[in-house]
Amino acid sequence: MKLFEQPAGKYPANNPPANHPPIPIPSTNTPHPTTTPRFTGWYFKHQQGNVVVAFIPGRAQGGAFVQMLSPAGARQFDLPSLRVARGFIRVGGCMFSRYGCKIDLLGVQGALRYGPLTPLASDIMGPFRFFPMECRHGVISMAHTLQGYLVIEGRRYCFDGGNGYIEMDSGTSFPRFYQWLQCNDFAQPCAFVLSLAHIPFYGLQFTGCICALVYRGRQYRLATYRGVRILAAGAQHITLRQGALRLAVAVTPAQPGQRLRAPVRGRMAGGIRESVNAHLRLRLWEGGRPVFDLQSPHAMYEYVPAVEPWNEKT
Repeated sequence: MKLFEQPAGKYPANNPPANHPPIPIPSTNTPHPTTTPRFTGWYFKHQQGNVVVAFIPGRAQGGAFVQMLSPAGARQFDLPSLRVARGFIRVGGCMFSRYGCKIDLLGVQGALRYGPLTPLASDIMGPFRFFPMECRHGVISMAHTLQGYLVIEGRRYCFDGGNGYIEMDSGTSFPRFYQWLQCNDFAQPCAFVLSLAHIPFYGLQFTGCICALVYRGRQYRLATYRGVRILAAGAQHITLRQGALRLAVAVTPAQPGQRLRAPVRGRMAGGIRESVNAHLRLRLWEGGRPVFDLQSPHAMYEYVPAVEPWNEKT
């Protein structure tokens, strides 16, 4: 079941109607200057059944780039520049916005349109958005519908009726260790994202949690700044409790994951792996009563016990 219907009116991703100006997508989000080189990146995921293609346009010390996860594997395209204006991200021959994306990379072309986005009711960083952070996270859309196609190395992939997701990160480095899960393809209308991460904060260190759920139109938030307790955290099981809410997560990756570059002190010098189509089971209780018990074979998953140095050969 898809979460949202396509909008009645369609328009090209690079030509929104004049009376519907784009909502800005922030190019950075730091209230405190720093001398350490910084990175900024966005994550645009597109999924239709078992087919997942994600684009990560970004900029770090060393230049602009687009990383891609696809059935053909992971690739990074180094590009001459990245510009952000009026909510449009232009990098090389590609364009990304809240309306869709146009892709023109070596061996990869196409265009996708997005239905109405599903933003969160408030910044997922909560009060931490006011402090300098090693990595600042933002959720732009928990779920939206897709229309269009991509041609990758001569093979055409249609995304009509598929699901999309958009987030962003900015800062100096990815966390030293973290877990990240995202899924919006369930049998019932539900969208989910969760991150547990090592957080250095004014000389202290702790494991922070941000988790958002949209289920049948209601938003749930479990987070460190709301008093969440991490009862269990392993490679395949996470259990959280916050007030009357209890969330149990079980995840089984379908494969070791595709290799992506990750920022370390502003440079894309680290390496991580992201699993596509991991099996996910979510169970949520409120006041001891079950809210839902949902499963999906289409979750994205990163389990990073340590960000390793990037090596082209591994």
